[in-house]
Amino acid sequence: YLSAFVIGPLMMLTEVAGEVMLPKFMSMIINNGVASRNVAYIGKMGTLMVLTVLFMAVGGILGAYFSAKASISFTSDMRNDLFRKVQQFSFENIDGYSTGSLVTRLTNDVQQVQNVLMMGLRMALRAPGMFLGALIMAFMMNRQLAVIILIVIPFLLAAIILILKTAFPRFGEMQRKLDRLNSGIQESLTNVRVVKSFVREDREQEKFAQRSDTLRNTAERAYSFVVLFVPLVTLIMGGTIMAIMWLGGHYVVGGSMLSGDLIAFFTYASEILMSLMMVAMVMMVLTRSIACGKRIVEVLEEQPEITDSAADPALTVENGEVDFDHVYFKYHKDSDAWNLEDICLHIESGMTVGILGGTGSAKSTLVSLIPRLYEATEGVVSVGGHDVREYTMEALRQGCAMVLQKNTLFSGTIRENLRWGREDATDQEMEEACRMACADEFISRMPDGYDTHIEQGGTNVSGGQKQRLCIARAILRRPRVLILDDSTSAVDTATDARIRAALRQALPGSTKLIIAQRISSVMDADLIVVLDDGKISGAGTHDQLMASNRIYQEVYKSQQEGATIDG
Repeated sequence: YLSAFVIGPLMMLTEVAGEVMLPKFMSMIINNGVASRNVAYIGKMGTLMVLTVLFMAVGGILGAYFSAKASISFTSDMRNDLFRKVQQFSFENIDGYSTGSLVTRLTNDVQQVQNVLMMGLRMALRAPGMFLGALIMAFMMNRQLAVIILIVIPFLLAAIILILKTAFPRFGEMQRKLDRLNSGIQESLTNVRVVKSFVREDREQEKFAQRSDTLRNTAERAYSFVVLFVPLVTLIMGGTIMAIMWLGGHYVVGGSMLSGDLIAFFTYASEILMSLMMVAMVMMVLTRSIACGKRIVEVLEEQPEITDSAADPALTVENGEVDFDHVYFKYHKDSDAWNLEDICLHIESGMTVGILGGTGSAKSTLVSLIPRLYEATEGVVSVGGHDVREYTMEALRQGCAMVLQKNTLFSGTIRENLRWGREDATDQEMEEACRMACADEFISRMPDGYDTHIEQGGTNVSGGQKQRLCIARAILRRPRVLILDDSTSAVDTATDARIRAALRQALPGSTKLIIAQRISSVMDADLIVVLDDGKISGAGTHDQLMASNRIYQEVYKSQQEGATIDG
């Protein structure tokens, strides 16, 4: 948008030319036309003034148009770049920002930058052009009076610098408080059903009011110095005009200055001080937008922890063989403890593998390393006989489908949600995937079937229905490796068994990794891995683990006793 960035300020120069010439024309009318009662001269100069105003109007309109076009287009691209960058983030990058903070940066921060760009482009040449033009004309009319303006300017600049220096850090703090407010709103609205079920509306309202009040107080502190600017400048301008009036009046009475020139001089003095006020107003907006700009740049300069830098673009996942070779992992590089420690595991293609372990045993962390949602800190994770870093992330994740522990559906129809698995899937393939995931039984009862609208987050379907739709979406991809991270916890044991049977039958060549809390969900697996505090406690079949692994025995015994009590 270089042309708009250049044309916009240049068009504003036409307004500057008119504003500099109009006072001169007025002084000529008073000095030459009115003094000699020359009506023809007054008419001629009046017509020239009207044409000048029309010329200024055309330039002002074009300047405003191109300034708006440049700033809006530029920040639109910036917003797209920000969103694209966030999409490139790994889970580790995303963990460094709150959702509310990213939303604020993509919306409010970008809007602040747009505001200062639009204002800045309109004032970039107009304010300094008006200042220089009016100052030159003032010196040409009367050097002694012009000196008064030169004396005032340093005081005005000092006031501007002091106010900006004080306000700048407070605007950064204000944006951080806005982050916190947006995060709270997002959390409360996302979990509104939990809030209502626990009758916590009053508490949420209180939390919101506290955050809103904190933001208000921070904003008041930030703007408390800014609001001083207008009365301060008004005071300085008033004092300057009074000094010019007093001294200039003596010059007119003494005959060393014409009355028309004094009137024009008042206008030039006002234009000089007004141009400084324009610059100051831009600086006020700039102060906040710089704080916003730094937050935007922070995201744009964030380097994704996981990249395709060492990948072979032609490599695809040919089979579902998975290997963990002395793998270590921790979420924070400076942490002393490992989340996963010395994991050595070989999984042949086509195997069904169950993964068990207590809460916090790093089950989800282990399977997240396979599609490179996180990167192993040490050791090698291989899929299909190749280090996962040798694949592009697109190729690797096309070959590995994962149903996360927190199931997510997007606003749109059931059909649109299923096509996240494969965009070109036919209706027949979607129906088959839903049969395998036991989702067809409730879809058929819906009035619009596969065209039923899903609300944001899947709030209009039950937890079990959401899980089955997510499983169907993953099956539709026909992956080499299918990872189910506790994805049947909300369905009954009979449905769970039917889903597992369907997966064995329909995806015989795919490796299936199933994280489960119920031993019944994995006891018929080819391999069961028991994790304990980030380490493999045992690995084998159900019978082998029942004979050798204490943790597995205790879990099985507790679940069997629970089943007996329930019965």
